[in-house]
Formats: sequence, C-alpha cells, structure tokens
Amino acid sequence: MDYDLTITKFLERARDLFDHKEIVTALPDGGVHRYTYGDAYERISQLAHALDDYGMEPGDRSGVMAVNHYRHYELYFGPSCSERSIHMVNHRLPEHHLEEIINEAEDRLMFVDPQFVDVVESVAPNLETVEQYVVLGDEDDVPDTDLDPVVDYESFIAGYDTDYDWPQMDEETESALCYTSGTTGLPKGVQYTHRGQFLHTLMHSHVDVFAISESDTVMPVVPMFHVNGWGLPYTTTLTGAKLVLPGQRTDPGDLVELIRDEAVSIAAAVPTVWMEADKLIEERDDLGPETLESLDDVLIGGSAPPDSLLDKFADVYDAPISQGYGMTEASPHLANTLITTEVADLPRDEQNELRKKAGVPAPGVQMRLRDDDGEPVPHDGETPGEIQARAPWLIGEYYERPEANEESFTDDGWFRSGDIGTMDQYGYLDVVDRMDDVIKSGGEWISSVELENALIDDDRVEEATVISVPHEKWQERPFAYVVPNGDVTEADLREALLEQFPKWWLPDHIKFVDEIPKTTTGKFNKKVLVDQFESEYGSLPIDE
Repeated sequence: MDYDLTITKFLERARDLFDHKEIVTALPDGGVHRYTYGDAYERISQLAHALDDYGMEPGDRSGVMAVNHYRHYELYFGPSCSERSIHMVNHRLPEHHLEEIINEAEDRLMFVDPQFVDVVESVAPNLETVEQYVVLGDEDDVPDTDLDPVVDYESFIAGYDTDYDWPQMDEETESALCYTSGTTGLPKGVQYTHRGQFLHTLMHSHVDVFAISESDTVMPVVPMFHVNGWGLPYTTTLTGAKLVLPGQRTDPGDLVELIRDEAVSIAAAVPTVWMEADKLIEERDDLGPETLESLDDVLIGGSAPPDSLLDKFADVYDAPISQGYGMTEASPHLANTLITTEVADLPRDEQNELRKKAGVPAPGVQMRLRDDDGEPVPHDGETPGEIQARAPWLIGEYYERPEANEESFTDDGWFRSGDIGTMDQYGYLDVVDRMDDVIKSGGEWISSVELENALIDDDRVEEATVISVPHEKWQERPFAYVVPNGDVTEADLREALLEQFPKWWLPDHIKFVDEIPKTTTGKFNKKVLVDQFESEYGSLPIDE
C-alpha cells in the first residue's frame, strides 16, 4: 500500500492502544507529574490547534530549549505531526552559536523552560526571526523577563479542541532539526524526516537492538535536545512503554531513586552518569545493589565505558550495559552490542572482550572501514580505518553547509564519520578514536581512548582524558588530565600503564586537576583542554 511513514502513526497508535499507559516527569520540588498517553494526545492536539491559530505555516519551525519533561514530549509531536518542525536547541551552546543556529533555522516561535529564560534573553536582541516566546509552564512559572511578546505554555494551548485532524504528509517532510554540538567549530544542522524517524524507531525496538517493548519502563537521561533523546521518546510511543522523564533532577541520587521508585527497566545515559551513580550507591548506607534491581538493560553511548563499569553493572547490579554507537547525523543509532549465536559459544572471557566494543551494525545499516587512500581495510580486529556508513535514517547532506558536505560524504554516497575503528571476524566494530583525537607519534598510532579507559579503570582515578599535543621530534604526543581519587602520583599511574602498554604509548605528562570540562552532552571536552594547554604552557612543544 502507498502508506507514508510518518511519526503521526506513533501518536495515533498510542492514543488507540496505550491511552492508559503512564508518562511520568520528575518535578523540581521532589514530586512527580503523572499523566497518560491518552492525556498527552489531547494536549498535543490542543498544541496543534494553537499553532494553527498563531499562523504557523507548513514547514515553519519552532525552537525548543528545555529539559526532559512532559511538555517537551508534547512538542516532539504537536508541531511535527501538523506539518511543521521543531528545532531542538541546546541551551549549553555559546551565545554566538545560539544566535547563529536560531537565525539559520528561522525559528518563528521559541518554547523555553523558565530556568533558561535568561539564556534566551542574552541572545534575543540578535534573533532575526523569532516572533513569540512561550515559557513552558503556567502563569506563575513565567519569570520577570525582557522577552517580548511572552506567554506561558498552558495559556497558549488552553481552550482548544482535544482532537485534531492530522494532515496527510509526504514521509520526506522534515520533522525536526538538530545541530551538532559544535565542539570543533560552528554547529551543523541535521534535518530529520518523518520517514527516517519511522524507520529508526522500528530498528530501535528490534529484538537485536534494544528490544524496547510495551512491558518496559524507559528513562532517557540523555537530554531530549540531543539527537531526539536518542530516539527514545518515539520508541516508547510506538511500543506503549511507560516513559519516565527526569526533568531537572539529574543528580545521581535523584536518578537512582527514580529508577527504584518507578521500576525503570531500561535507562540511557553517557558513561559518566553511570560512574557517578555507582559511586553514590557505594557511599550511601541507605542504598545498595538492590536499588537498581528493576534495571534489565543500561544503554550507553557517547564514549566507550571503562572495563570496570561494564563488569560492575553485569556482575553486581545484574543490569548489563549495552553500548550504542551513533551520532547526530544518524538519528543517532548505527551499531549496538549483540551477542550472536556464534559469539555465545565462545568462552566467557572472549565474550566479555566483545561486549566492550561498540557492537555490530544495526538492521538497516551498512558500514565499512577505509584507510587514508580510501581503500578497504581487513576485518581482522587490528587494522584501523575510518568508519563510513549508510542507513535510511542517516542524512544525505547538512542543512545550509555545502562546504561540510564536500568533506563529509564520499563520491559513492557514504557518510564519513570522522571516527577511527576496527572490525573483527564476528562483525564487531571497535571505535578506536576520533580522527581528530587519535595520536600519530613518530608515524605510529596511539589510541587516546585506550589510554583513557586504562586510567579510569584504576581505583585511584576519578576521571581521566588524554589529548594530543604537538611535539618537535615525534609530531604528536599524549598528554593526560586526571582527577585523582585519593593519594596517587604520576609515577604510580605511569607504572600501572606500563603493565598494559609499551613505554612509547605512555603520556609524556599526567596533570592532576580538580575537574575535567565536559561538552553539552557529557563527554570530556578535549577542545577546551587543548586551549587550556596552549594557554598554560605557552609555546609548544613542551619539554620531554
């Protein structure tokens, strides 16, 4: 049948089959907001009518600057299902980036959480297309502000019909616009289509991916402004899974209590979140491994988790970590942990080694590795190459970035990820490093990721990251930043690293710091560290 694949089908399915299932939001005061998919459908319909009355035309965009809560969930569907689009705005971006991307997206409305009103105020004078600001709350939630005109969300949607005649759309219609984090320059716009999100969502719920089903309770800790919240708001809506949104309560204590109280079975976050949660459970007398007993699966992305974290969650919490590999450009999913029947016959220690890799390409994804000359590299688990991919939900071009398109796509249409990886005989991808982060010392490769994981695995280390710095003799050398956990010296850590790596791999210097800066998505921000290094040490290279 000629059946357009649109996310409206998810919304209608939830209304028809799962109108009783809960969407739970943690509130700042310690309470929770509960309503159902049926309740959400009615409010989403009211939102669509409000957009009609405002005069939003097909294709018009609304910016959304918000944390994970039920009103943000409604914005995932109201504009997109009524033939408009949302622009997911990352409030942590620098002001000049915010101005650039909001103007480029030509957002007409800006929906903003009360706590981010000051962020929007700081850039509002330079926003060229925003006509109306909508604070995500009721009248009492609108702070004193210079934003004009401004209205609260509840008033914006109040009084409208709780059903809506959703338009029949072409599946290639844009549903959302999301910008890359911009840590290596100006953020680049990624347009998501209804078709891409539909197929990505089907893949996400596949039994060989994350197997999300109606019986699950899913908590995306990853921000909903970041790559569709990893697609989880769509997947839960399609499957009818209970959805738990942490709102502003993302401290480790709040998260583990939410998991316990709402019986969360699947939760998703970057590794640092789970490292902090594990530390908290160890420190607090009123918490123990049973706090996370409802968890069946822990989804991790963004960076590779250390071995100790994988082992802890599998053996102590009985909640194995499933890695996912992807990016903003891929909605975001491309690969994930999968124990195939062939791998299941391997000894346990060999299986564990494979679990530490990014996983196998998901159904619908094609993946290949290429060397510097564009030639294939062998799948021997050792030879590195650039990871290139194709998928129905992976972009074919950046929005308004022709120069980036030339660099990011091969002549035969594959996306160049910028990541370096290996692939073994079982099809398991191991992400070795970013092309920008891999260290080429004297013509030989050093993986900053492997060094980082080894440092983090040391009980005396809280956090660690490794950057590449220029060197007069070797071109590049590793330099480590470490947040210590107790008494430890540079000599101690170098001795420990020598047990795993050749001497020439070891960082020339290990600098102890109080904290390591992170990106807007929780990753270690190496760009900031490189800038700090240059500022602190002045002329480069440093002495050996």
